[in-house]
Amino acid sequence: MLTLNPQSSTPLVLQIVAGFRADIEDGSLRPGSKAPSIRQFAHAHNVSVFTVVDAYDRLVAQGYFSSRPHSGFFVKNRPLSVAAVAGDGPNFNFDSMWYLRRIFENRALRLKPGCGWLPGDWLFQDGVRRALRSLATEETELSGYGEPKGYPPLRQLVCEMLAEQEISVPPEQVLLTQGSSQAMDLVARRLIRPGDAVLVDDPGYPNLLFSLRFLGARLIGVPRTPNGYDLAELERLVIEEQPKVFFTQPRLHSPTGSIAQLSHLHRVMQLADKHNFLVVENDIYADLDPEPRPSLASLDQLNRVIYISSFSKTISPNIRVGYVAASPDLLEDLAQLKMISGLTSSEFSERLAHGALTDGRCRKHVKGLRERLAKAHVATASLLLKAGFEIFCEPKAGIFLWARHPALEDSAELAYKAAEQDILLGPGHLFSPDLRTSPWIRFNVIFCDEPALFAFLEAQCKTG
Repeated sequence: MLTLNPQSSTPLVLQIVAGFRADIEDGSLRPGSKAPSIRQFAHAHNVSVFTVVDAYDRLVAQGYFSSRPHSGFFVKNRPLSVAAVAGDGPNFNFDSMWYLRRIFENRALRLKPGCGWLPGDWLFQDGVRRALRSLATEETELSGYGEPKGYPPLRQLVCEMLAEQEISVPPEQVLLTQGSSQAMDLVARRLIRPGDAVLVDDPGYPNLLFSLRFLGARLIGVPRTPNGYDLAELERLVIEEQPKVFFTQPRLHSPTGSIAQLSHLHRVMQLADKHNFLVVENDIYADLDPEPRPSLASLDQLNRVIYISSFSKTISPNIRVGYVAASPDLLEDLAQLKMISGLTSSEFSERLAHGALTDGRCRKHVKGLRERLAKAHVATASLLLKAGFEIFCEPKAGIFLWARHPALEDSAELAYKAAEQDILLGPGHLFSPDLRTSPWIRFNVIFCDEPALFAFLEAQCKTG
């Protein structure tokens, strides 16, 4: 019978996985055997159901278990070659993808300092409800698919919003998408071919990094600094690698929170012009920035820059409305790709977003959101510093702080232990282009006001 040691430095999840793997590989568990149910195992070994779910999912992903709907988990018949590979050290791609799917996006954990979203009561719920009631009284066309580029009044509104940021663009150069994630995916599929050299922020946005790897891109990390980029390293990489495109998030960067200075933005565009590569600017946190700042798109006016944003962080992520603005020819290609992969985006959601954005209280909501975030930044930074953490930078805006503790070398191990304590952390390796071990952790400042979080961190850092 598998034995667990709660006092071991090895997380319980990894002990369960290792125990089942050993039993399967030595023949104690034969192919076709049914594993204990999740609840049975949890009760028998006095561990949480969540821990067992995560362990079983890992065993499925590694090829040791198969999952049958309504029947449970069974030992899988595995070729020797597969077993040899699985036992040949850690599989970083699997580990990170599993973590992203099962923990990083898991909303069931009680404490969520590692999440990437805002709580419902911080969003524009009242405005969305008013827009929904208004939309219900209108004659809405339900039989068609809507405009390929998206709801025209919302595209026009996007142009007006971009004009306030000194980005001049007509509605024909704006494509509405199902959130910024679809916008990123469309751009990546249009620009990238297997083997292409692609510059990305290091650390960077996990979903984008996984998408680019899936497309076969050769990821080249550009180190972030508290002021933007390591410009000397950026220039060296550009000269040596001759990249096709640079995906970057200059403002309120996730995960570090850093904001690129104007001089850094100018240098990026100088290098792009000189070495002939495109720049994809992810500016999804623009509305959370209390200061008016230039963007790469405002400097370039969509010549080499492709600009992406969304309304998820200020209105609601559930309505899934984002957009991309680009040069005319490229925008037409992106619209065609959008039609090929999913026809049109939801006009109903786009009309709902338009109603919320044109609500007279929206600007007041955004202003209040920025003020609340500033206070949360100050409070969280104070708690982290008191607990002995080093903070990468303190923007006092946006959602994130990036921090590390001198006693911790691998934040992934800390994240596994945290999950067993009902705490969701954002370990640094998820944000790394090469998935390397990292001591850094991303903290969402809104969710860091729980004493239990810092009690856990301080206890782990003392023994770390």
